[in-house]
Amino acid sequence: MPPPDLTVHDEPAESRYTLRLGEQVVGLADYSIDGDVVTVPHVETNPAYRGRGFAGVLMDGVIASIRAQNRQIRPLCSFAASHMQDRPESHDLVVV
Repeated sequence: MPPPDLTVHDEPAESRYTLRLGEQVVGLADYSIDGDVVTVPHVETNPAYRGRGFAGVLMDGVIASIRAQNRQIRPLCSFAASHMQDRPESHDLVVV
């Protein structure tokens, strides 16, 4: 189970979401926006933190943020696509 002090931050100037453990960035999801579609080409977890479910926490935050913005998501990253496929509640956001 991931630690409770994990937070997802949207960093629009960098076109990425970051996952932070306290102040340390432990994961990121790059994105680009075209109209109402957010394309996610890359999701990455710091190698020292892999295998702990951090990428899933990050993607859940990305999905929540995109939903709150009334946008849709094009998950080009294989992890992002797989994560969303496993969560039927996110299928309404997916653009292919």
